[in-house]
Amino acid sequence: MAQYTPMIEQYLQVKEQAQDAFLFFRLGDFYELFFEDAIAASRELEITLTGRGGGGEERIPMCGVPYHAAEGYIQRLIEKGYKVAICEQLEDAATTKGMVRRDIVRVVTPGTIMDGKNIADKSNNYLVCVTTSGGMMSLSACDLSTGELYITSVPSSLEWLRDEINIYEPSEIIGDVGMLDSIRSLQLQGNRPVVYTPWDKKEEKMVRSQFGEAAWARLDPERALCISVLISYLSETQRRSLGQLTQISPYEPGHFMILDPFTRRNLELVETVRERSKKGSLLWLLDKTETSMGARLLRRRIDKPLLHRSRIEERLEAVELLYNQLILREDLRQSLREIYDLERLVGRIAFGNANGRDLTALKLSLRQIPSLKELCAATPSLTLGKIARELDACEDLHDEINQAIVDEAPISVRDGGLIKPGYHEHLDELREASINGKRWIAELEARERVATGIKSLKIGFNKVFGYYIEITKSHIASVPEGRYERKQTLANAERYVTPELKEKEGLILEAQEKMVDLEYALFAELRDRLNKQIPRLQSLAEKVAELDVYQSLAATSAEHGFVKPILTEDYDLIIEGGRHPVVEAVMKESAFISNATNLSKESANILLITGPNMAGKSTYMRQVALISIMAQIGCFVPANKAEIPMVDRIFTRIGAADDLIGGQSTFMVEMADIQVMTEKATPRSLIIIDELGRGTSTSEGMAIAQAVIEYVHDEIGCKALVSTHFHELSHIEGSLKGLRNYSMAVQESGDKVHFLRKLIPGAAGSSYGVYCARLAGLPDSIIDRANVLLESLDHTTVTSEVAVAREVPAASDKAIATGVAVAAATGVAEVTIAELTDSALVAMTPDVIANESVATQSVTDPTAEKHTGSYRKDEIREVSDVVQLSIFGEEELKPTKKESIAPMNRNVTQIIDSVKNLDLMNMTPLQAMQLLHELSVKAKGI
Repeated sequence: MAQYTPMIEQYLQVKEQAQDAFLFFRLGDFYELFFEDAIAASRELEITLTGRGGGGEERIPMCGVPYHAAEGYIQRLIEKGYKVAICEQLEDAATTKGMVRRDIVRVVTPGTIMDGKNIADKSNNYLVCVTTSGGMMSLSACDLSTGELYITSVPSSLEWLRDEINIYEPSEIIGDVGMLDSIRSLQLQGNRPVVYTPWDKKEEKMVRSQFGEAAWARLDPERALCISVLISYLSETQRRSLGQLTQISPYEPGHFMILDPFTRRNLELVETVRERSKKGSLLWLLDKTETSMGARLLRRRIDKPLLHRSRIEERLEAVELLYNQLILREDLRQSLREIYDLERLVGRIAFGNANGRDLTALKLSLRQIPSLKELCAATPSLTLGKIARELDACEDLHDEINQAIVDEAPISVRDGGLIKPGYHEHLDELREASINGKRWIAELEARERVATGIKSLKIGFNKVFGYYIEITKSHIASVPEGRYERKQTLANAERYVTPELKEKEGLILEAQEKMVDLEYALFAELRDRLNKQIPRLQSLAEKVAELDVYQSLAATSAEHGFVKPILTEDYDLIIEGGRHPVVEAVMKESAFISNATNLSKESANILLITGPNMAGKSTYMRQVALISIMAQIGCFVPANKAEIPMVDRIFTRIGAADDLIGGQSTFMVEMADIQVMTEKATPRSLIIIDELGRGTSTSEGMAIAQAVIEYVHDEIGCKALVSTHFHELSHIEGSLKGLRNYSMAVQESGDKVHFLRKLIPGAAGSSYGVYCARLAGLPDSIIDRANVLLESLDHTTVTSEVAVAREVPAASDKAIATGVAVAAATGVAEVTIAELTDSALVAMTPDVIANESVATQSVTDPTAEKHTGSYRKDEIREVSDVVQLSIFGEEELKPTKKESIAPMNRNVTQIIDSVKNLDLMNMTPLQAMQLLHELSVKAKGI
């Protein structure tokens, strides 16, 4: 083993404490990195990699950054998902003999960073801890920069864990190795990379000391374990007081509406699907907050809509008053606009890194509280009145900061200039000495110019040489001999000192040094006194944020004409004139078309919506979900009138998405989402499925779609909006009493189609896919060809009765053959597969199904409606006449007399054989068209 120098040995000992982090090792004015850290850091930070001897055979890789610029480099590493351990010199090198003692003072991780560009003003930076104990799973989330700490627990469930973690979007997750492996497998959604840190140490004593015995006693055992692990990790990484963590906020998941990550994403609650940006989301629309803490609270409320009607009513009461009082609302906004981010200011004070400007910002913020308190107290609102009573103006803290800190404080707290004159007597004396000394220096400069006759003579100062007299080379001859002592030679000048200047320099510098040290001491004392008032300041920040959210929701509601929802504990969801809030807000050239919704036990709890693409089906379904969410966060809703029940969970399946990494196709992902719906939905839930059954064959898609709808109707009984392009499914309205057909209205004008965006009763007749393709800009040649093919395909569509034919292929083959024969004998020029299939279905009597022995016998019920599903045996009875069935079921069906069939010639036999050998279920429409054309030509020649 190589024998390293004492300094490298010290580095290696410290590095043992931070194996998973870059170690910034303080050496003088630089933070140095060695060995593998240096190689990796030089690559990530794009800085020069060098080397130095350290006692080994080879040079040790090394790189470094200046200590005063280290913060920027640390932030860059944190952005890339790394951790940084900061090792400082704990002794003064000037007064220490031998090696200076060094140790880690803090480990900066993505989940514990306190400030800088890594933390967005209007979003939290959460560290999440997950533990399991006794069959219970606990999750705690902490934002160290704001002092928030939440804890909850449920019976072990990875699905719940995924949903809850995605709400917080943490930048770091800690837990034991097995738990972290399970979390990695969940494929979390989110914009930021997540750092996984194995950690299983716990510190119960530290939790008791931090929060008190009473708070500890109220925690369930599994939650106490989770908090202990979290506090242990924070203590190990921060290595200082965690004064900003003053309270634990437990909550029960059952008190909030459940929104899984896919629902949150599909509804674009806090970010858009395509660009993953805030603009265009519900949060973007509702966020008219004036403070950063208000913006963060608003997002938390959107993430967790309430289920308790009374608490929602309290919020709505405050929003209603501000909605109706514009002047009051604007006065509140004006006062809030002057308030800084109190939560993070308090966090920096508790952490010990607040500077003079932070205290000035706190002072200016506290100055606005009396006016807020007065405005709220003067209103008749119970909610605002309660806030006014609980608002602590902290006037004593404001006055103390105002007396001590100058209005324009410098960034650095070590260079003086922080404390106001008159605050401390001895400090004023030192300042006077410093000022007098500088005045003496100015007077000396004037005297020396006169004495030497050198007008360009000047007295300067630097930290290396102190005060000096500088004379240019051209005036060297005029320098008096004996009194001037040469100090430094420059290219164009010489610098001198005099005994008188050296004596005065000592007095001036001593006064300045003492003054700076005293100013810092006074500032630190003030910061420590404020640190003891953290709970008061955090409570104030919480109330200000709540007030900011109320005015934001009121301002948005007033601007866009929202109405106060009527909250009920009943089942029915009734909306008159509902609108999509975000789409309406971005529409500038046209008005948004509103739509009503009635999901109730009396009329229908499931709406089956058909209609073309681009007609507004998805927008309509999303708006119903958004209106429910907005009502349950305590906001007015975009409608003329809204009666909203308490929805416990919203499920959405909107848009096509696959999971390539997980090896799942688009259809498989859809089925997995449907499975979750069927397992977790309750009668109080709301289900939204867009384009149910796509991604597989038409017959299978229709079968699955109908089965899912029937299950939701019969087994779950919740409210549901289902859209589909399978118009054939509209028949199930007759068999499900809780389902109604609706469609998006369309107006045709020649070859143009106008989407009216209006939801109307009844099923749609077409999807207008080719027209949508034209709108998308497909070449005219493709559009024209598609129209030709569509017209042909409309004559050769295999209706759903083919499914019955497939079940009894022998019988259907014989029936179709009979149909061809009849057509040939009666001189029919062209036969379509649809007609042949109808004939086959008509010909299948119970006897035929059993014996497959009758080829030419035709049966039907002329009074029966045509079905799009399967036939029951009791629906088919034998008659002596043949009728042509209509797919519309409106015209009167008149039987025609059977005609005697002429003896079949050879050509007819060939046609029959061809039809008997058809494999309809494996043919494409174009293949079927080609075959029909060939049969038609043969039939014409008979």
